[in-house]
Amino acid sequence: MNLGMEINIIVAYAIGLILLYIIGWFLLVPIKIIGKLIWNGILGGILLFLINIIGGFFHFYIAINPISALIAGLLGIPGVILLIIINMI
Repeated sequence: MNLGMEINIIVAYAIGLILLYIIGWFLLVPIKIIGKLIWNGILGGILLFLINIIGGFFHFYIAINPISALIAGLLGIPGVILLIIINMI
């Protein structure tokens, strides 16, 4: 066996592993972002629902429409707090 050929194979494997890591990282980051958006959306929707149930006793409601759902979904708990502040103004 030729020593130069073995080094070329090792370098090719190393480059392949590095490229595989980079591609995996590029695929994993959007999945984490999507997961966080889904979690914020679920949490924001549940909070809007609970605020409307509890707020019904005090005649306080937040309209659940596409804009409020988007704000609560993207921002999560801070978005719901923002909607409460906007509604109180």
